[in-house]
Amino acid sequence: MTLPTSGLITVNDRGARAATTFGSVAAAGGNMVFIKKLTASSSGTLSFVDGTSSVVLDSTYKEYIFTFKDMHPSTGANFAFQGNAAGGSGYNETITSTFFYAYLKESDGSDGTLMYNTGRDLAQSTSFHTISADNTGTDNDLALSGYLHLFNPSSTTFVKHFISRVSNPNGSGSSTYMCDCHSAGYFNTTSAIDEIQFKFASGNIDAGDICLYGIL
Repeated sequence: MTLPTSGLITVNDRGARAATTFGSVAAAGGNMVFIKKLTASSSGTLSFVDGTSSVVLDSTYKEYIFTFKDMHPSTGANFAFQGNAAGGSGYNETITSTFFYAYLKESDGSDGTLMYNTGRDLAQSTSFHTISADNTGTDNDLALSGYLHLFNPSSTTFVKHFISRVSNPNGSGSSTYMCDCHSAGYFNTTSAIDEIQFKFASGNIDAGDICLYGIL
């Protein structure tokens, strides 16, 4: 794994302890109701579209959680998502976001660091938002898992906030790292978001499951 040096800010140990209390699925504050599972098999994308194939992504719930398990790319690539507003023309909503991660070398526990990666930030951008470490590898032990928590996507008054967390092994051999990736941001639109799409930046999603839940 080649860790980027540009656009990164290393936080001191005290700052790291404070920053890691970022949140979790357990903090959602309600019961999770299963809605839909999509399974990848050499899939270019996995898309959850309200009203299609039993998907619910509307005012039924104020919060939604997408959990992803063992997402495996066909080529080394970043994992990302975007949304589409009701009546929109594609997955190109305006996003503002921030990203940081902690990493540790698997072989000897060295290089433990918390980093803020400005290269992952979006500022009023219509790009897909990357929520993984750099170029997830194709070895089976490098598949990633995690979740995306989306708040009140059907609101026509407020922007749509989200947070994510991804467990993402990366690298190879003695240079394999364990990465704990966090991001937060919002869709800068007052239109309802009723579609979410996941993909790797290049190639296909060889394998993996994404489940959608509503929060009561």
